[in-house]
Amino acid sequence: MTAQMKTGGQLLVDALERHGADRVYCVPGESYLAVLDALHDASIPVTVCRQEGGAAMMAEAHGKLTGKPGICMVTRGPGATNAASGVHVAAQDSTPLILFIGQIERGMREREAFQEVDYRQMFGGVAKWVAEIDHAHRVPEFLSRAYHVATSGRPGPVVLALPEDMLVDQAQVAQPEAWTQLETHPGLGQMADLQKRLWAAERPIAILGGSRWSVEAVAGFTRFAERFSLPVACSFRRQMLFDNLHPNYAGDVGIGINPKLTDRIKSSDLILLVGGRLSEMPSQSYTLLDIPQPSQQLVHVHPDAGELGRVYRASLAIHASPTAFCKAVEGLQPPAVVRNSGHAEAAHADFLAWSGARPQTPGALQMAGVMDWIENNVPTDTIFTNGAGNYATWLHRFHRFRSFGSQAAPTSGSMGYGLPAAIAAKLAFPDRPVICFAGDGCLQMTMQEFGTACQDGANIVVLVVDNGMYGTIRMHQEKHYPARVSATKLENPDFAAFARAYGAFAETVERTDDFGPAMTRALAAGKPALLHLKIDPEAITPMASLTQIRAAAEAGR
Repeated sequence: MTAQMKTGGQLLVDALERHGADRVYCVPGESYLAVLDALHDASIPVTVCRQEGGAAMMAEAHGKLTGKPGICMVTRGPGATNAASGVHVAAQDSTPLILFIGQIERGMREREAFQEVDYRQMFGGVAKWVAEIDHAHRVPEFLSRAYHVATSGRPGPVVLALPEDMLVDQAQVAQPEAWTQLETHPGLGQMADLQKRLWAAERPIAILGGSRWSVEAVAGFTRFAERFSLPVACSFRRQMLFDNLHPNYAGDVGIGINPKLTDRIKSSDLILLVGGRLSEMPSQSYTLLDIPQPSQQLVHVHPDAGELGRVYRASLAIHASPTAFCKAVEGLQPPAVVRNSGHAEAAHADFLAWSGARPQTPGALQMAGVMDWIENNVPTDTIFTNGAGNYATWLHRFHRFRSFGSQAAPTSGSMGYGLPAAIAAKLAFPDRPVICFAGDGCLQMTMQEFGTACQDGANIVVLVVDNGMYGTIRMHQEKHYPARVSATKLENPDFAAFARAYGAFAETVERTDDFGPAMTRALAAGKPALLHLKIDPEAITPMASLTQIRAAAEAGR
């Protein structure tokens, strides 16, 4: 069949349909009007966002939760610079993302035309591939490559610039075959070597992280861990990779790690690191393992060969994706007598004690009570999202994640992420509850996207934890410069009134006993909901108040 003459914009949308794009997140711009016109007749739903940073974070969360590249479209110049925040999250979180940027006409280059930017320079250090499509007939080629680059090896962001005149040029070209995920499988010799090492180990532990996981991979690794009595920990903000109430679960290797888990990792004689990189946060500022040669045996499994040996020299390096490795690892046989018997149970008991503690903090609204209600009342397939801030400690330490795909949080530590991520999660999985945790400072980074949730009918529940400050920075400020408060105080709006202005359900909660009934109403509202949780500024961390942190700092001076 002969291909029809089509514009570059039509060819791009055809390619997205061909590759199975689920949704486009965008802020419209005149620089890519031809693409917007082609989307008018396409089968791909379009979510219109309020700001490009929110659009890019939604696309990133979509990629994180589905494994397929999230698609974001923005206009040139300021649109691209705004979107850079989401591209950075995708890079550090190893998430497949394709960002399309409208660009000036080809004949105007090198004159500093209106909003002209060299995107290869701008995104070259953060994206996996940055290119500009100069000819309409090459659009299908570039889209095919973009999908494969974004998802292969260590996934990440791809940026494609679209000259405005290219998008209206016409070409006659066929679309290639649809993108498929390419898996890298471990060798038989490597798996035999791993089995021997596990048989000899007395204190082994596994740490799961990174991306390119699936429901089947998680289930396969769980069965393997059971047979080998292996304690399993999850890396920073990847707790969804192992059922937290499984008897082999040891806890999360992140900020505020359980000291007993730290000791367990440091004293282990074999660490099986699957999918992760043990970067700054999970490695406790690169102190868990010696660099470059760890004192423990390190078996590092990663889908990108460039990550193997990059920081840590592994005793056994396995170039494989988590999905392929988890299929292979089910073929390993445990020894007749497991030498590390009882270690998994002890590690899990330590985790239960650590996460089960419910510290009391100053104020009438106790976040411990909030977490108790959530743990006892929300379904196990609920998706939780958050951005960055001390408030997230309550979710990461005290919630027990039970199922794959139930967590979307930025390992990059990006503020403002929780709300856009929740919207993307609800649009991708409309039948699952989605709860967003956000601090007052964090929410106001992308608060305008609440309008996107209302417009698209994304019935999320946002919990705004309001203490009137940039809490994490204030905590560090009091530790290092006690009683010298500078640039951390916030004058906040009535967040509930803000949500009601969009027609959403909203309540203000100031007492612990009021949270459960308010949350019940929010979940049943049938529309986007927001609960404004007012907590005492003294309740800055679960374990220490603002006054206690300041007093300790002053005593140590």
